Order: sequence, then C-alpha cells, then structure tokens
Amino acid sequence: MSIYAPQTAEARARRTRTGRILAVTALLVGAAVVGPQAFASDGPVEPVAIDVYTVGTGETLWDIAASLTPAGDDVRDTMLDIQHLNAMADTALMAGEQLYLPVE
Repeated sequence: MSIYAPQTAEARARRTRTGRILAVTALLVGAAVVGPQAFASDGPVEPVAIDVYTVGTGETLWDIAASLTPAGDDVRDTMLDIQHLNAMADTALMAGEQLYLPVE
C-alpha cells in the first residue's frame, strides 16, 4: 500500500522555499568556517623600512639590487625583495620610474 500526496502548487512552493533556505544557510555556515582562514596570516609582520629611488637611464634591477646587497649575500634575494615590495610582475624598469627599496 502506498500513500499518495497531491502535488499542489502550494506544496511545491513550500518545498522550493525550504530548499533555498537550507542552501543559503549551508553557504553562510561554510563562509563563516572557511572565510577567516582565507585572510589569516602566519603571525604579526614587522614593518619594513623603505626608501624611494628614481630609476636612471640604462639602470637595471640587477644594478640597483647589487648596490644594496651586502657582501656575501645573494643579489637575487635582494631583487626578489624589491619585486615583492613594488608588486612587480617582472624585472623591466623605465627611466624615471620610482621604486620602493628596503633599507637595511
């Protein structure tokens, strides 16, 4: 024996509304759990002292980084620091461009 419930428009609308409420609730709970982790950092970051430098004609990022790099350190690390500090996608420079340089 089976029970048959008529499929009225009101019953379908109630099920649809309930489904939407459950879906939105699930999304909000998921965002509350995952959201803070997306913005979390490893810990407090110390501020970096910077200096502003204007690029001269014919200068390269390597030249600038080499003049800042202490003896015995790798110039490539200094280049990466400069690129990160200035949000540079590559090492291309233009004369007159201003760069932020880390002060050591």
